[in-house]
Amino acid sequence: MDEGTDVFMQFSYEKPKIDPSLHWPVHIEARISSSSKCRFDTIRELVREHVCSEPNLILPSEITGWENVKTLADNIERITVTESACPLNILPTSQAELLIHVYQPSDEGASEEVASASGDSPGEEVMAASVYELPSRTLEGLWDSLIYPDEIKSKLLNYIYATLLLSEADVDFNVISWNRVVLLHGPPGTGKTSLSRALAQKLSIRLSSRYSHTRLLEINSHSLFSRWFSESGKLVQKLFSSVNELCEEEDCFVVVLIDEVESLTAARTGAMAGTEPSDALRVVNALLTQLDKLRHKKNVLVMATSNLVQAIDSAFIDRADIIQYVGLPPREAIYEILRTCLMELIKKGVVAAVDVPTLIQADVYSKTARDVGQSEQVDHILLDHRERSNRVGLRLLRLSEKCKGISGRTLRRLPVLAHARYIGDPIPLVKQSSTTTGGATVSVSPGLKQQPNGSSKKIKSKKGEEFRRLAIPRSEVEQWLNAMDKVTETLVSERSKIENLGS
Repeated sequence: MDEGTDVFMQFSYEKPKIDPSLHWPVHIEARISSSSKCRFDTIRELVREHVCSEPNLILPSEITGWENVKTLADNIERITVTESACPLNILPTSQAELLIHVYQPSDEGASEEVASASGDSPGEEVMAASVYELPSRTLEGLWDSLIYPDEIKSKLLNYIYATLLLSEADVDFNVISWNRVVLLHGPPGTGKTSLSRALAQKLSIRLSSRYSHTRLLEINSHSLFSRWFSESGKLVQKLFSSVNELCEEEDCFVVVLIDEVESLTAARTGAMAGTEPSDALRVVNALLTQLDKLRHKKNVLVMATSNLVQAIDSAFIDRADIIQYVGLPPREAIYEILRTCLMELIKKGVVAAVDVPTLIQADVYSKTARDVGQSEQVDHILLDHRERSNRVGLRLLRLSEKCKGISGRTLRRLPVLAHARYIGDPIPLVKQSSTTTGGATVSVSPGLKQQPNGSSKKIKSKKGEEFRRLAIPRSEVEQWLNAMDKVTETLVSERSKIENLGS
């Protein structure tokens, strides 16, 4: 049973019904290990057989049971049910149109793209961009961790699908035109850059049947401004020449990410008025020219992010097919962000196991619960697991209300700050005694005790020395909620002081 389902079942809930004659596309992603040599087609058919053997699909969910199929057990790391347009959480498998994506993430990190405007002065080379081979293991899970209202993620995916469909249909560009440019703008810390990277990762999986590999090229906007007059425009031209070369590979999809694009697209009116350096004018012109060339390529997408959209040249904004505002998370998104943080701590054994209700479950309970105001005054030991779970949901709802106006980046720091300030001391790594063997004991620093309810783990340093991580004590979820509540109050107070200083 899905986590928290028992909490929800105590309330009356009418399931939405769908036409049994309809079939809903359901995306299923199968991640295979780095060492796997098995053909993707073989894996895909075995995954299809396994999924079809189940009567229902939970949307979304992680599929289990494939470990019993030898070929899958030898090659697969994870199978997940991801996006679907179906309005239900449970869909009969017979009504699912399975779209199975098999992918093998790369373990390699980013490589640096060096640019030099003059070409003959090594000292003038700059790190113009970072290049990632996708899908990358470093970006795994990023897409799911990003929580936005208004279905921003699905809108972006649908836009890409639309452009690919029209490109493959060879639609006349003189009749129907698009520029393959997306601009994400909004306050700092709302996940614009992370969303761009996650979208690139998602596309590398979804388009794997069309493109054998995907590259993400992150442009370092600040490095492209050379200290030499007029060199910046040449650097932009050289960098985009490299992008065009990447796009020449027809089986490679290229995503170009221009972070803080206002650095490259400062409004040309300022340069003409003399308030901006004339080199900025050359940079904007060079960038716009290169974007116009890229729009004819079928296998490229340009993502741009900005915290200062009003500073961007209007010609660049006009070229963006999608201009998407990414704002501070609303209450619903805040709840889900905090919930996923708690679930991760529970999964890793830092917080003792407890069911954390979904937002729907918590909302339903908050409308029917009695003596809600007294919920924190009851010792959790005296509660059964269902009632305790319900009260955890109430606490999380109230914390979400307090966190309004706080960015997603800051929200994900709350557990760290909560532990640092209110929960416990740091747990160091202690060098293992050279005389110990097998189940070796650990030489513990004075004042530190190894906790019986945690689990220790051997770790090897780069020098080959063996360490054992001290067992991490499991705290109760109520302790973490109290600590995060105090941290939130401090953050709100400090932010208020900064706003008062500004006014």
